[in-house]
This record gives sequence, C-alpha cells and structure tokens, in this order.
Amino acid sequence: MKRALITGITGQDGSYLAELLLEKGYEVYGIVRRASTEKFERIAHLMDAVEIVSGDLLDQNSLFHALDTIRPAEVYNLAAQSFVPTSWNQPLLTGEITALGVTRMLEAIKMVDRSIRFYQASSSEMFGKVMEVPQSEKTPFYPRSPYGVAKVYGHWITVNYRESYDIFACSGILFNHESPRRGMEFVTRKITHTAAKIKLGLASELRLGNLKSKRDWGFAGDYVKAMWLMLQQPEPDNYVVATGETHAVEEAVEIAFSHVGLDWKKFVKTDPKFFRPAEVDLLVGDATRARSKLGWKPEVDFKSLITMMVDHDLEVIKSWDKP
Repeated sequence: MKRALITGITGQDGSYLAELLLEKGYEVYGIVRRASTEKFERIAHLMDAVEIVSGDLLDQNSLFHALDTIRPAEVYNLAAQSFVPTSWNQPLLTGEITALGVTRMLEAIKMVDRSIRFYQASSSEMFGKVMEVPQSEKTPFYPRSPYGVAKVYGHWITVNYRESYDIFACSGILFNHESPRRGMEFVTRKITHTAAKIKLGLASELRLGNLKSKRDWGFAGDYVKAMWLMLQQPEPDNYVVATGETHAVEEAVEIAFSHVGLDWKKFVKTDPKFFRPAEVDLLVGDATRARSKLGWKPEVDFKSLITMMVDHDLEVIKSWDKP
C-alpha cells in the first residue's frame, strides 16, 4: 500500500486529492499547522480514514520529522498563502510560505529519501501579464502579484532540485479551479453564495471588482486527477492543467443568478476596492501536454460548475438554524 503525504489537506484541493488517493488504496497523511482553532470542515468525512500530523512549511525540522516518520512514496505540496489580494497586504509571509516553503520541503526530501516523488502546486498566476494566448509550459512568466511571484520561485526551485539532485519533482501549472468547497473569499464562491442568499432573502446586493476579468475555470475534482497522474509517469515534467476555455467574471454572475431565477443587473454593483493594484485580465491555458502525456481531460464544464456551486450554497444556507 502506497503512502502519500499532502500539505494543505484541509483546503479545497487537499480534500479532493485525499478522496482520490483513498479510492486508489493509499495510506493518506496530511500535514496541518498547529492553530488554536482547527478547521477540518472539508475533510470531516475523511477523518477516520486519513492520518493528520503536525507540521509547518515555515519549520524545516517539522517537515524533516514528518517525512522521516511516515516515509511516503509521494508528497503533494498544496499548502500556500493562496489568496491573491492578501499577498499584497502580507507579501513577506506569502514569500515565506508559498516560495521558501517549497524549498524547505524539497530539502527535507533530499535529506530523508530522494526516491520520494514530489508534486508542486504551481499556478496560472505566474503568467500574469500574459506574453501569449493561450499559455503553455513554454510561455514566459510575468507575475502581477506577490503571490504570483512566490509561485514562480516555487516552480523554478522545483525544477532546480529535479535537475540538480535527480528528484522526481513535478510542477502542475493549474489554472483556476473551483468547487463547492472553495473558500468564501474567492470570487466564484462569493458569487454563488451571495446569489443563493439573495434568492432566499438574506442579502440584497453583491459587490465585485472587475467584471470583465477573464479566467480559465475548471472543477477542482477534475484537476486533482492530473496531480496524481503526473506522479505516475516514467519521467518528471511540468504540465499546464486547464480547460482551454475563457470566461469573464460577468458570465459567472449571469449563470449563477439566472440559475435561481434572478436578473443579476438588479443586484450586482462594481466596487473599486475589489480591483487589484495590478490586474491580470486574461488567463487561458493550453493543456495539450497533459492531454497527450497524461491522458487527462476536464469533465465538468463551466456552466455545470457554477450551477453545482449555487445548488450547494442553497442547501447550506437552508440548513442554517433559523432565528
């Protein structure tokens, strides 16, 4: 039975990946940073099946100890300070976790067991002010946020350790991927949750930033399959994971509100405070390598993704205790 270690197991991707690995017969371990308030909502249904260990990407010794104790065959590094707006307010912390945290894990692998296969969660935000459309593994990076800059470091340090120490290290350059488990601070979940609240009479408006901003959005449950496939290949490589389609924020809004029978123009307001200091206007990925080498393709389309999230939020809100 293979053992896998996931950093960020309590996040959206971590929870879907843990489910996938358990289905495939893995022993699954998750590193969780010690905090006064523990948040295991996304993996509550898995707590009897996974093993939680204490660790922190800021603490080299904790990573070494986790690897030395568990001896996993695969490590999936999904943990990060991943909310782009926060990276401007906390650029140093973002760098410590999202950039240097990758180095700490790779150093731990180098010291404990170089046969461990490593997956690094890279990001389409590395492309930023895009140099070409669509973006592939060969597109130059031009990050437009401290988060994007940190991810570029994490990406290249992964390549560097692969080439310098013969570690099986892959980078998955994942474009935006959403689900009902997405955090409330992210725009897709903010849209679907607020649309549901307005439908149920619990809110009256939705404030957003740039409605014309375009992204390549897919379903997180599809994308974690690509992560696993990368570590099953004979040789390590970098892969763009994307749908190849682009949709504006406004389109997500229209689908969500239409799904609950509302005219979004009556409820949505543009608020300058939600605009980024440096905007990323268009991201769309070319996943040809993932399709040809991994045999991967997305299964959930954009409209199905948004309506899935709206339906989930309606059920969640209806379950709230009534005053």
